[in-house]
Amino acid sequence: MTWHRSRCVAEVRTHSANRVALLHLDATQPVVLEGTAATIWDLIDGTRNEQAILAELEFSFEDTSDQMHAQVASFLANLQDQRLIESAGPSQ
Repeated sequence: MTWHRSRCVAEVRTHSANRVALLHLDATQPVVLEGTAATIWDLIDGTRNEQAILAELEFSFEDTSDQMHAQVASFLANLQDQRLIESAGPSQ
């Protein structure tokens, strides 16, 4: 599945610390992403599917473990549950 950021999300970023604060406009609490989580957020651009995001992370962190695959899938599902990301359509 290809992912894009929800249009109803406000974003504040600090580049020096690789942190991003997100707030869905219907939510009451912001979500703060740091480190790898912020990197994944940056990779969610409406053109990459889960496999492409994972490939970028594997290259960047030199990690191809099954644990990493499960963690990325879980993280994306969590972002979807919080309505921070939406499906942009089937995998390409």
